[in-house]
Amino acid sequence: MQNKLKYTNFIWSMADLLRGDYKQSDYGKVILPFTVLRRLDCVLEPTKQDILDYLPKLKNIKVKNIDPLLYKKTKLKFYNISQYNFEKLKADPANIASNLRNYINGFSAEAREIMEYFDFDTQISKLEEANLLYLIIKKFHEVDLHKVNSEEMGNIFEDLIRKFSELSNETAGEHFTPREVIKLMVNLLFINDHEMLTKKGIVKTLYDPACGTGGMLSIAEEYIRELNKEARLEVFGQEINPESYSICKSDMLIKKQNTSNIKFGNTFIIDGLEGKKFDYMLSNPPFGVDWKKYERYIKEEHEKRGFGGRFGAGYPRISDGSFLFLQHMISKMTPVNGGSRIAIVFNGSPLFTGGAGSGESQIRRWIIENDMLEAIIALPDQLFYNTGISTYIWIVTNRKEHQRKGKVQLIDAREFYSPMRKSLGNKRHKISDNHINDITCIYGDFKHNDKKTVIVNNQEPENIIVSKIFDNEYFGYHRITVERPLKLNFQVSPDRIDILKGERAFRNLAKSSKKGVTAQKEIDEGKKFQQDIIVMLSKIDGSVIYKNREQFIGVLKTQTKASGLNIKTPLFKTILKALSKRDETADVCLDSKGNPEPDPELRDYENIPLRENIQTYFEREVLPHVPDAWIDHDKTKIGYEINFTKEFYVYKPLRSLEEIRADILALKQETEGLMDEVLKE
Repeated sequence: MQNKLKYTNFIWSMADLLRGDYKQSDYGKVILPFTVLRRLDCVLEPTKQDILDYLPKLKNIKVKNIDPLLYKKTKLKFYNISQYNFEKLKADPANIASNLRNYINGFSAEAREIMEYFDFDTQISKLEEANLLYLIIKKFHEVDLHKVNSEEMGNIFEDLIRKFSELSNETAGEHFTPREVIKLMVNLLFINDHEMLTKKGIVKTLYDPACGTGGMLSIAEEYIRELNKEARLEVFGQEINPESYSICKSDMLIKKQNTSNIKFGNTFIIDGLEGKKFDYMLSNPPFGVDWKKYERYIKEEHEKRGFGGRFGAGYPRISDGSFLFLQHMISKMTPVNGGSRIAIVFNGSPLFTGGAGSGESQIRRWIIENDMLEAIIALPDQLFYNTGISTYIWIVTNRKEHQRKGKVQLIDAREFYSPMRKSLGNKRHKISDNHINDITCIYGDFKHNDKKTVIVNNQEPENIIVSKIFDNEYFGYHRITVERPLKLNFQVSPDRIDILKGERAFRNLAKSSKKGVTAQKEIDEGKKFQQDIIVMLSKIDGSVIYKNREQFIGVLKTQTKASGLNIKTPLFKTILKALSKRDETADVCLDSKGNPEPDPELRDYENIPLRENIQTYFEREVLPHVPDAWIDHDKTKIGYEINFTKEFYVYKPLRSLEEIRADILALKQETEGLMDEVLKE
């Protein structure tokens, strides 16, 4: 940790050189690419002279592709054939810009591409113009990154990105995930596969569709390497942020991974690894990402390809694309006989947002009914740099172990944390290695109502339930529509006639869309028609209250006919509505088939667990309170939600009045004592 801080603080101090010539929000455009370049420079330094000595010999070798020969020399997947490095660059201040460009152009194609995504040439010109280029290179030459391993380097990059993001008011959490969270996810992902992963020569694939700087890919790779040095994990990813993409790709280069497996671009619009399937997948997609800009592409794929595409189960609300990432990952699962495992970080929204029939509910239903949801782990709050909200790890798979089939495990790990001595943005809590081991064991034990003693709210230890197991069907419910009959009375009273005069359909009678004389004629005719209707209604006894709609309709039609008025159906309904009032003592209004007409204002809904009979529930819970109610079965929908808080809620009785009174008296005495001391002084 101290080593990481030393490097981060030194590199960050270079921002002092940029102050005045660069806006704070643009510091990262210089410091991040230079950090990557210096990292590559340090990694290549041991073989730099060997490459330069070997170049003359290549002239006598007739091969079209020299890359494999030079890779063999560097023992890496990249090289640099320029005579320059950081040490030689700082030796020639007069030609610093041209020499630096020569140095960058000397890299192999994959490494050059990394600098291109940083738009580094633009920064070279700007720094040269400000007479800063030499100073920056000289300063970076002092950063010795030779002995920094990949995990430490990843932490350095992530700390730098967080600092730059805070300066520019960007969301740091969109770039990376705390390392301890990744380690927990990796543990959960691989826990059941130790026997398979320790086989000699085993090769597996892992994918992250929002890979950021590659932290998840790196930690997963390290886990496999520690487990079995003869195993190989091929990593794949896609990233939308050019700086994060460049950092990730440079890390893959140094670790001899195939950098062509890392794709740049928006995963929603372009699947950079279309057709590929993976054994394992990890991701922490941005929380609550708005996908309005990509709506056309996503809906088009859903409609044209259905389950043959990535979004067959539907799509969530525009303001949160979390489930789009998960569906994309599920589409990349290997066939069931081989199977895949997914670990993804969500906020609380995907657990319950959206009622029955909504996009979110339908996606949850598809995942659970297809027995793909294996477990959800509630994490402590304040773990992430950009938000203090609660987060959850979802484990999704199409190869559940036998005892997990048809089941979902919920783990409450919200109290498994240690407070940080110094907060980093919104990150005030961390998960220790012991916490990671405890959570992993709870998951692996797979016990219902499993209890563990934990420190609650950083106070006294408590014995609390941390694991529950449910049948898939437990999370489903029928959403029924409960209707009650419409009961209206009717009266042609002055106040109800005033209501009619205010109705839009009635007011529009005296309006015209035409112009000139024709318009005025229409308006005059409309006003006369309005008056004729009012006169017609005044002939109906206003003191009489009709409690049967059909009876009143008969009276109204008779009077309309007698007055010689031609009132069309829409206007007739408007008149009927204005003259009506809800009345529990009135007769039930019937539709054209003689059935009770439902009252929209009395309509209600009930969520009934899938495992319970709808009619039995209705007769027990509804009819005793509203005997005239009925179910509109045509509107019944199936929904799924996971109410995590309800499942782990523990009621704590309120303190007694005696306890509260004692505390108040003690506080009062303490305050009086302080006042006495103040007065003495």
